Amino acid sequence: MSVETEFNAIEAGFEITGRPFTVTRETIADFALGSLDFNPLHFDDDYMKEQFGKTQFKGVIMHGMQNFAIITRTLTDWLIPKGGYYRRLETRWLTPVYLGDTITVLATVQRKLVTDGSRWVVFDINVTNQEGVSVAAGNAMAEFADAFPGAPA
Repeated sequence: MSVETEFNAIEAGFEITGRPFTVTRETIADFALGSLDFNPLHFDDDYMKEQFGKTQFKGVIMHGMQNFAIITRTLTDWLIPKGGYYRRLETRWLTPVYLGDTITVLATVQRKLVTDGSRWVVFDINVTNQEGVSVAAGNAMAEFADAFPGAPA
């Protein structure tokens, strides 16, 4: 299918569900290696028993930016085969994600836009844990274009 055909087939309200992701000490350590963020709030159980800033956590928490990575994976897994490219993401962390939590991304098509140079899809983003509690929410934007500068022909 052409990029235009793929874009035209997308409808407001369509939902993309990401693969569930379970937080372990290993996934936290792997993300720390990639991000160089070794803050003790991600590793030290005793450190997290004390008050951190004005917040009391019940234990080690996942890196907040790992939510972004999981959202990105969800969007790119769906977009790239259709000729779409993820361009923007804005989310807010709503509650910490703890060891053992399983989070899942839901991206819902909010609307489509057509400009002189391209075609765009705007998504509402919601990340929930295994109890259905929203841990992050926001929006994202993707572009559908026939060619991108620097892209292989």
